[in-house]
Amino acid sequence: MGTKASGAFEVKSWNEETYEEIDGGAKLTRVSVTQSFSGDFAGEGTVEYLMIHRSDGNANFVGLQRLIGRIGDRSGSVVLETNGTFDGSTARSTWSVVPGSGTGDLRGLRGKGGFIAELGPNGSFTLDYDFE
Repeated sequence: MGTKASGAFEVKSWNEETYEEIDGGAKLTRVSVTQSFSGDFAGEGTVEYLMIHRSDGNANFVGLQRLIGRIGDRSGSVVLETNGTFDGSTARSTWSVVPGSGTGDLRGLRGKGGFIAELGPNGSFTLDYDFE
């Protein structure tokens, strides 16, 4: 990938609903999240996660996240596919740009990266990217 973007994000809302309890204390949930981003990518994001919370306090999640904003002098939106873990205190995720999801000046964006966030509303992200 050609360019590395990094920055910070803040969770603005977190709405989680359990849709299935599992024997032994685990559960499956759906989560809707809104975020604001600053740094090399500046804008807003919305994400839908599916999570499994295990009885040991850890969790795994997958999701699709739409980012709307600006990378450098280009603006538009893009969708990221996310896959992550939560160990009871820190969430870590890898993500990749969904091919063909870019709009506006972000058409043709491709890349991979991820985020890390301690328990709370703030985290940091990276995205290694280029354009087709």
